[in-house]
Amino acid sequence: MTSPTPDALLGPADIRELAAALGVRPTKQRGQNFVIDANTVRRIVRTAEVRPDDVVVEVGPGLGSLTLGLLETADRVVAVEIDDVLASALPATVAARMPDRAERFALVHSDAMHVRELPGPPPTALVANLPYNVAVPVLLHMLDTFPTIERTLVMVQAEVADRLAAAPGSKVYGVPSVKANWYAEVKRAGSIGRNVFWPAPNVDSGLVALTRRAEPISTTAAKSEVFSAVDAAFAQRRKTLRAALAGWAGSAPAAEAALVAAGVSPQARGESLTVEEFARIAENRGEVNGGDTRGARRYRDANADGSGAEKAENAENAENEESTQP
Repeated sequence: MTSPTPDALLGPADIRELAAALGVRPTKQRGQNFVIDANTVRRIVRTAEVRPDDVVVEVGPGLGSLTLGLLETADRVVAVEIDDVLASALPATVAARMPDRAERFALVHSDAMHVRELPGPPPTALVANLPYNVAVPVLLHMLDTFPTIERTLVMVQAEVADRLAAAPGSKVYGVPSVKANWYAEVKRAGSIGRNVFWPAPNVDSGLVALTRRAEPISTTAAKSEVFSAVDAAFAQRRKTLRAALAGWAGSAPAAEAALVAAGVSPQARGESLTVEEFARIAENRGEVNGGDTRGARRYRDANADGSGAEKAENAENAENEESTQP
Protein backbone atom coordinates (compact mmCIF):
# COMPACT_ATOMS: atom_id res chain seq x y z
CA MET A 1 0.00 0.00 0.00
CA THR A 2 1.37 3.40 -1.00
CA SER A 3 1.45 5.95 1.81
CA PRO A 4 -0.45 9.21 1.32
CA THR A 5 1.63 12.23 0.40
CA PRO A 6 2.52 14.60 3.28
CA ASP A 7 0.24 17.34 1.89
CA ALA A 8 -2.76 15.04 1.36
CA LEU A 9 -4.72 16.58 4.22
CA LEU A 10 -6.60 19.84 3.82
CA GLY A 11 -5.26 23.11 5.21
CA PRO A 12 -6.99 26.49 5.62
CA ALA A 13 -6.28 27.61 2.05
CA ASP A 14 -7.45 24.27 0.63
CA ILE A 15 -10.71 24.44 2.58
CA ARG A 16 -11.50 27.96 1.43
CA GLU A 17 -10.55 27.15 -2.17
CA LEU A 18 -12.79 24.08 -2.20
CA ALA A 19 -15.66 25.96 -0.62
CA ALA A 20 -15.34 28.81 -3.13
CA ALA A 21 -15.22 26.41 -6.08
CA LEU A 22 -18.38 24.68 -4.86
CA GLY A 23 -20.15 27.87 -3.86
CA VAL A 24 -20.42 26.53 -0.31
CA ARG A 25 -21.22 28.85 2.56
CA PRO A 26 -21.24 27.08 5.93
CA THR A 27 -24.68 27.29 7.50
CA LYS A 28 -25.69 27.44 11.18
CA GLN A 29 -28.80 25.43 10.29
CA ARG A 30 -26.67 22.35 9.69
CA GLY A 31 -24.03 23.23 12.23
CA GLN A 32 -21.31 23.39 9.59
CA ASN A 33 -17.90 24.29 11.01
CA PHE A 34 -15.10 22.81 8.92
CA VAL A 35 -11.82 21.70 10.51
CA ILE A 36 -8.95 23.52 8.83
CA ASP A 37 -5.99 22.22 10.86
CA ALA A 38 -4.27 19.00 9.76
CA ASN A 39 -2.61 18.53 13.16
CA THR A 40 -6.01 18.55 14.84
CA VAL A 41 -7.27 15.98 12.35
CA ARG A 42 -4.37 13.64 13.08
CA ARG A 43 -4.83 14.18 16.80
CA ILE A 44 -8.47 13.10 16.48
CA VAL A 45 -7.48 9.98 14.55
CA ARG A 46 -4.85 9.09 17.18
CA THR A 47 -7.25 9.70 20.06
CA ALA A 48 -9.84 7.53 18.33
CA GLU A 49 -7.24 4.74 18.23
CA VAL A 50 -8.06 4.03 14.60
CA ARG A 51 -6.36 0.83 13.47
CA PRO A 52 -5.29 -0.38 10.01
CA ASP A 53 -8.03 -3.03 10.04
CA ASP A 54 -10.84 -0.66 11.07
CA VAL A 55 -13.92 0.09 9.01
CA VAL A 56 -14.75 3.63 10.12
CA VAL A 57 -18.07 5.36 9.61
CA GLU A 58 -17.96 9.15 9.62
CA VAL A 59 -21.03 11.36 9.93
CA GLY A 60 -20.99 14.84 8.43
CA PRO A 61 -17.66 14.74 6.53
CA GLY A 62 -18.20 18.18 5.03
CA LEU A 63 -15.34 19.06 2.69
CA GLY A 64 -13.31 16.01 3.74
CA SER A 65 -10.79 17.20 6.35
CA LEU A 66 -11.33 14.33 8.77
CA THR A 67 -12.19 11.87 6.00
CA LEU A 68 -8.69 12.16 4.55
CA GLY A 69 -7.10 11.78 7.98
CA LEU A 70 -9.09 8.62 8.63
CA LEU A 71 -8.12 7.20 5.24
CA GLU A 72 -4.45 7.56 6.15
CA THR A 73 -4.89 4.86 8.80
CA ALA A 74 -8.16 2.92 8.48
CA ASP A 75 -8.79 0.03 6.12
CA ARG A 76 -12.02 1.61 4.90
CA VAL A 77 -14.03 4.79 5.51
CA VAL A 78 -17.76 5.21 4.89
CA ALA A 79 -18.95 8.82 5.09
CA VAL A 80 -22.58 9.83 5.58
CA GLU A 81 -23.37 13.30 4.26
CA ILE A 82 -26.78 14.99 3.97
CA ASP A 83 -25.72 18.08 2.02
CA ASP A 84 -26.21 17.64 -1.74
CA VAL A 85 -23.26 19.76 -2.85
CA LEU A 86 -20.82 18.40 -0.28
CA ALA A 87 -21.86 14.79 -0.97
CA SER A 88 -21.34 15.18 -4.70
CA ALA A 89 -17.90 16.74 -4.29
CA LEU A 90 -16.31 14.52 -1.63
CA PRO A 91 -15.46 11.46 -3.79
CA ALA A 92 -13.57 13.71 -6.21
CA THR A 93 -11.64 15.31 -3.35
CA VAL A 94 -10.61 11.89 -2.03
CA ALA A 95 -9.61 10.71 -5.51
CA ALA A 96 -7.54 13.82 -6.13
CA ARG A 97 -5.69 13.89 -2.82
CA MET A 98 -5.44 10.17 -2.02
CA PRO A 99 -5.76 8.31 -5.33
CA ASP A 100 -4.24 5.12 -3.89
CA ARG A 101 -6.90 5.03 -1.14
CA ALA A 102 -9.94 6.11 -3.15
CA GLU A 103 -11.22 2.55 -3.59
CA ARG A 104 -11.38 2.24 0.19
CA PHE A 105 -13.80 5.14 0.48
CA ALA A 106 -17.58 5.02 0.16
CA LEU A 107 -20.17 7.78 0.41
CA VAL A 108 -23.73 7.50 1.65
CA HIS A 109 -25.77 10.54 0.63
CA SER A 110 -28.40 10.60 3.35
CA ASP A 111 -29.56 12.02 6.64
CA ALA A 112 -27.66 10.00 9.26
CA MET A 113 -30.85 9.65 11.31
CA HIS A 114 -32.37 7.65 8.44
CA VAL A 115 -29.40 5.36 7.75
CA ARG A 116 -30.12 1.71 8.52
CA GLU A 117 -27.37 0.02 6.52
CA LEU A 118 -23.96 0.84 5.13
CA PRO A 119 -22.10 -0.49 2.10
CA GLY A 120 -19.29 -2.98 2.57
CA PRO A 121 -18.13 -4.69 5.77
CA PRO A 122 -19.81 -3.76 9.08
CA PRO A 123 -18.30 -0.67 10.74
CA THR A 124 -15.99 -1.19 13.71
CA ALA A 125 -15.55 2.47 14.66
CA LEU A 126 -17.41 5.76 14.50
CA VAL A 127 -15.40 8.98 14.26
CA ALA A 128 -17.14 12.25 13.54
CA ASN A 129 -17.28 16.00 13.95
CA LEU A 130 -20.98 16.07 14.77
CA PRO A 131 -23.13 19.13 14.09
CA TYR A 132 -23.99 20.71 17.41
CA ASN A 133 -27.75 20.76 16.85
CA VAL A 134 -28.15 17.01 16.24
CA ALA A 135 -25.12 15.53 18.00
CA VAL A 136 -26.85 13.45 20.68
CA PRO A 137 -29.66 11.89 18.58
CA VAL A 138 -27.25 11.05 15.76
CA LEU A 139 -24.77 9.46 18.16
CA LEU A 140 -27.44 7.34 19.86
CA HIS A 141 -28.98 6.34 16.53
CA MET A 142 -25.66 5.14 15.14
CA LEU A 143 -24.77 3.17 18.28
CA ASP A 144 -28.20 1.55 18.28
CA THR A 145 -28.32 0.78 14.55
CA PHE A 146 -24.77 -0.56 14.18
CA PRO A 147 -23.89 -2.81 17.13
CA THR A 148 -20.57 -3.74 15.48
CA ILE A 149 -19.25 -0.25 16.29
CA GLU A 150 -16.82 -1.00 19.13
CA ARG A 151 -15.13 2.38 19.52
CA THR A 152 -16.45 5.88 19.00
CA LEU A 153 -14.86 9.30 19.14
CA VAL A 154 -17.03 12.32 18.48
CA MET A 155 -16.22 16.00 18.51
CA VAL A 156 -19.15 17.98 19.87
CA GLN A 157 -19.89 21.25 21.61
CA ALA A 158 -18.05 21.31 24.95
CA GLU A 159 -21.30 21.54 26.90
CA VAL A 160 -22.65 18.46 25.10
CA ALA A 161 -19.39 16.62 25.72
CA ASP A 162 -19.70 17.35 29.44
CA ARG A 163 -23.25 16.02 29.51
CA LEU A 164 -22.43 12.85 27.63
CA ALA A 165 -19.52 12.02 29.94
CA ALA A 166 -21.17 13.15 33.19
CA ALA A 167 -21.45 10.74 36.12
CA PRO A 168 -24.48 10.33 38.41
CA GLY A 169 -24.70 13.20 40.86
CA SER A 170 -23.21 15.74 38.47
CA LYS A 171 -25.18 18.94 37.77
CA VAL A 172 -25.05 18.20 34.04
CA TYR A 173 -25.90 14.50 34.33
CA GLY A 174 -29.08 13.85 32.38
CA VAL A 175 -30.78 12.12 29.46
CA PRO A 176 -27.71 12.04 27.15
CA SER A 177 -25.50 10.72 29.96
CA VAL A 178 -27.79 7.81 30.85
CA LYS A 179 -28.65 6.81 27.29
CA ALA A 180 -25.04 6.88 26.12
CA ASN A 181 -24.14 4.67 29.08
CA TRP A 182 -26.71 2.13 27.94
CA TYR A 183 -24.43 1.37 25.00
CA ALA A 184 -20.94 2.23 26.15
CA GLU A 185 -18.44 3.39 28.71
CA VAL A 186 -18.12 7.12 28.13
CA LYS A 187 -15.31 9.54 28.95
CA ARG A 188 -14.04 12.98 28.01
CA ALA A 189 -11.05 12.66 25.70
CA GLY A 190 -9.83 16.23 25.28
CA SER A 191 -10.76 19.74 24.25
CA ILE A 192 -10.62 21.50 20.89
CA GLY A 193 -10.18 25.25 20.49
CA ARG A 194 -12.23 27.45 18.22
CA ASN A 195 -9.42 28.55 15.91
CA VAL A 196 -9.12 25.17 14.15
CA PHE A 197 -12.54 25.66 12.52
CA TRP A 198 -13.85 27.70 9.65
CA PRO A 199 -15.95 29.58 10.43
CA ALA A 200 -14.86 29.73 14.07
CA PRO A 201 -17.80 28.74 16.30
CA ASN A 202 -18.90 30.78 19.30
CA VAL A 203 -18.28 27.84 21.64
CA ASP A 204 -15.44 25.47 22.44
CA SER A 205 -15.57 21.83 21.40
CA GLY A 206 -14.80 18.62 23.24
CA LEU A 207 -13.86 15.06 22.34
CA VAL A 208 -15.89 12.21 23.79
CA ALA A 209 -14.70 8.60 23.62
CA LEU A 210 -17.16 5.73 23.91
CA THR A 211 -16.20 2.06 24.21
CA ARG A 212 -19.00 -0.41 23.55
CA ARG A 213 -19.96 -2.43 26.61
CA ALA A 214 -18.52 -5.93 26.45
CA GLU A 215 -21.84 -7.19 27.80
CA PRO A 216 -25.18 -5.37 27.35
CA ILE A 217 -26.99 -4.08 30.43
CA SER A 218 -28.45 -7.11 32.18
CA THR A 219 -32.21 -6.54 32.27
CA THR A 220 -35.48 -8.10 31.20
CA ALA A 221 -36.86 -4.65 30.31
CA ALA A 222 -36.83 -3.47 26.71
CA LYS A 223 -34.55 -0.56 25.87
CA SER A 224 -37.60 1.51 24.95
CA GLU A 225 -39.05 1.00 28.45
CA VAL A 226 -35.78 1.96 30.12
CA PHE A 227 -35.42 5.07 27.96
CA SER A 228 -39.04 5.99 28.66
CA ALA A 229 -38.27 5.92 32.38
CA VAL A 230 -35.20 8.10 31.83
CA ASP A 231 -37.19 10.63 29.81
CA ALA A 232 -39.87 10.82 32.50
CA ALA A 233 -37.37 11.22 35.33
CA PHE A 234 -35.52 14.12 33.71
CA ALA A 235 -38.58 15.86 32.26
CA GLN A 236 -39.29 16.85 35.86
CA ARG A 237 -35.82 16.50 37.35
CA ARG A 238 -36.50 18.74 40.36
CA LYS A 239 -39.22 16.35 41.54
CA THR A 240 -38.67 13.15 43.47
CA LEU A 241 -38.84 10.01 41.38
CA ARG A 242 -42.13 9.05 43.02
CA ALA A 243 -43.69 12.19 41.54
CA ALA A 244 -41.69 12.38 38.31
CA LEU A 245 -42.47 8.77 37.34
CA ALA A 246 -46.16 8.88 38.29
CA GLY A 247 -47.37 9.38 34.71
CA TRP A 248 -44.93 6.79 33.38
CA ALA A 249 -45.95 4.15 35.94
CA GLY A 250 -49.67 4.90 35.88
CA SER A 251 -49.87 6.53 39.31
CA ALA A 252 -47.65 7.78 42.12
CA PRO A 253 -48.25 4.62 44.22
CA ALA A 254 -47.35 2.46 41.21
CA ALA A 255 -44.17 4.48 40.72
CA GLU A 256 -43.28 4.07 44.38
CA ALA A 257 -43.86 0.32 44.21
CA ALA A 258 -41.59 0.01 41.16
CA LEU A 259 -38.90 2.10 42.84
CA VAL A 260 -38.99 0.14 46.10
CA ALA A 261 -38.89 -3.16 44.21
CA ALA A 262 -35.85 -1.87 42.30
CA GLY A 263 -34.09 -0.90 45.52
CA VAL A 264 -34.30 2.83 44.77
CA SER A 265 -35.58 5.42 47.22
CA PRO A 266 -38.86 7.03 46.05
CA GLN A 267 -37.42 10.32 47.34
CA ALA A 268 -34.36 10.12 45.08
CA ARG A 269 -34.05 12.15 41.91
CA GLY A 270 -33.10 11.00 38.44
CA GLU A 271 -29.73 12.75 38.48
CA SER A 272 -28.50 10.33 41.16
CA LEU A 273 -29.31 7.08 39.31
CA THR A 274 -27.16 4.87 37.10
CA VAL A 275 -28.46 3.34 33.88
CA GLU A 276 -28.56 -0.03 35.67
CA GLU A 277 -30.90 1.43 38.30
CA PHE A 278 -33.19 2.83 35.62
CA ALA A 279 -33.25 -0.63 34.05
CA ARG A 280 -34.31 -2.18 37.36
CA ILE A 281 -37.07 0.39 37.73
CA ALA A 282 -38.33 -0.39 34.22
CA GLU A 283 -38.37 -4.10 35.06
CA ASN A 284 -40.62 -3.48 38.04
CA ARG A 285 -43.15 -1.15 36.45
CA GLY A 286 -46.68 -2.45 36.75
CA GLU A 287 -45.87 -4.86 39.59
CA VAL A 288 -48.70 -3.42 41.62
CA ASN A 289 -52.49 -3.82 41.59
CA GLY A 290 -52.18 -7.08 39.71
CA GLY A 291 -50.00 -5.58 37.02
CA ASP A 292 -52.50 -2.86 36.03
CA THR A 293 -50.51 -0.61 33.70
CA ARG A 294 -53.35 1.20 31.93
CA GLY A 295 -52.09 4.58 33.11
CA ALA A 296 -48.60 3.66 32.03
CA ARG A 297 -49.87 2.64 28.61
CA ARG A 298 -51.61 5.99 28.24
CA TYR A 299 -48.32 7.73 29.10
CA ARG A 300 -46.40 5.59 26.62
CA ASP A 301 -48.95 6.15 23.84
CA ALA A 302 -48.94 9.91 24.46
CA ASN A 303 -45.16 9.92 23.95
CA ALA A 304 -45.00 7.37 21.14
CA ASP A 305 -43.77 9.98 18.67
CA GLY A 306 -40.60 10.49 20.68
CA SER A 307 -41.77 13.79 22.14
CA GLY A 308 -41.06 12.55 25.64
CA ALA A 309 -37.34 12.46 24.93
CA GLU A 310 -37.47 15.86 23.24
CA LYS A 311 -39.39 17.41 26.13
CA ALA A 312 -36.96 15.93 28.62
CA GLU A 313 -34.01 17.28 26.66
CA ASN A 314 -35.60 20.72 26.40
CA ALA A 315 -36.35 20.75 30.11
CA GLU A 316 -32.76 19.83 30.90
CA ASN A 317 -31.42 22.52 28.56
CA ALA A 318 -33.66 25.14 30.15
CA GLU A 319 -32.53 24.18 33.63
CA ASN A 320 -28.85 24.29 32.67
CA GLU A 321 -29.33 27.71 31.09
CA GLU A 322 -30.99 28.96 34.26
CA SER A 323 -28.08 27.74 36.35
CA THR A 324 -25.59 29.72 34.25
CA GLN A 325 -27.39 33.05 34.55
CA PRO A 326 -25.46 35.67 36.61
